[in-house]
Amino acid sequence: MVSALGLTAALGGCGSSGSSDVTLRLVAADYGDSAANSSKKYWDGLAEQYEKKHPGVRVEVSVYSWNDVDRKVKEMVDAGHAPDLAQIGAYADYAAAGKLYPASDLLSIRTQADFLSQLSDAGQWKHTQYGIPFAASTRVLFYNKTLFAKAGITPPTTWDELASDAEALKGKGVKYPYALPLGSEEAQAETMQWLLSGGNGGSGYTDDVGTYTIDSAANVETFTWLKDELVGKGLTGPVAPGKLNRAAAFSAFADGQVGMVNGHPTLIQQAEKKGVKFGMVPMPGRTGKSRASMGVADWMMGFKQNGHADQIGDFLDFAYSTKNVLDFSRTYGLLPVTGSASNAMSASDTAADQALHPFLDQLPTSELYPVGKTSWAAVSAAVKQNIGQAVAPGGSPSGVLTRLQATATAADSSNAN
Repeated sequence: MVSALGLTAALGGCGSSGSSDVTLRLVAADYGDSAANSSKKYWDGLAEQYEKKHPGVRVEVSVYSWNDVDRKVKEMVDAGHAPDLAQIGAYADYAAAGKLYPASDLLSIRTQADFLSQLSDAGQWKHTQYGIPFAASTRVLFYNKTLFAKAGITPPTTWDELASDAEALKGKGVKYPYALPLGSEEAQAETMQWLLSGGNGGSGYTDDVGTYTIDSAANVETFTWLKDELVGKGLTGPVAPGKLNRAAAFSAFADGQVGMVNGHPTLIQQAEKKGVKFGMVPMPGRTGKSRASMGVADWMMGFKQNGHADQIGDFLDFAYSTKNVLDFSRTYGLLPVTGSASNAMSASDTAADQALHPFLDQLPTSELYPVGKTSWAAVSAAVKQNIGQAVAPGGSPSGVLTRLQATATAADSSNAN
């Protein structure tokens, strides 16, 4: 999963947006888990507030589940009826097709400057920002305090300590000492977190200039260690990592069956509902702290088709006020994408905000998927489908990563990215 934003005034459009009747059509993803907390309620409330101050503008909101929203927007665009605004999972294909406004055509300098820089950078296609970060999350290592106490162990700070803790948990009969979800649901996330924590400056999926480095020596070493030291020693549970999905791993953690798992903020509420006592620490690195945590962002974008740049920018200015960014982040347990809202959450002493502080601490040094590459969707799909084979009995980490690198290189070339 993914999401969170922050904006301010439209370029030259602040006063004009109310001068004529305009309907802005916004399509957004649903972050709720029931009708009671659907994102539709959030956006409808925001639209109502905005319309009161801007009688010439109507904001028409459609909210779809994450299973459907990207497809819905694609269908609208393909049919020649692009929305004015879309808040979805990816922007690069639309940017490459020339369908989006650059962020600088919509947002005031003040608003643009408020975004956390690594999120703004991740919103760039060919060095121009089109993707406007909307919501964010990071990963930390969750551990079951009750199981750790029974095993007489402390949270790990290195890979060796993680393996040692997993061994101790296994000895106490824990079903999943370390849950390693490399199944098709979200394997690209677990994979990236391990790549970033690898030795020799673990590279993630790409290097500093955006070239895919999936089969780097450091990455092969990382998956060889996982195969030999965790999976091969029976420390990842009864379900093969390639068959274990993230949702199942989270459910097992909430049921008290998992010693350790990489998690994002939604796991907090899931575990608390079941009464699991848990702690959270940064993901261990090979010999110490990981170079970076994995960050995820969802994106807002403005489509050019209807020509409503002034009105889009003015509405985004309102949506990205500190108050509104905080309201959304707090409602859905996500991290703010603006500096002003992040600072407010960091300074807050409420229990809900404090629960997010470990994730917030990781955000400034987090690394995101290479979402500015139009090839990323194909690469992500290939990782989901194949990475579990790298740690399977008889599997070859080097062979699997080499094949994924070839897929990535080919996808990159065909997209001329």
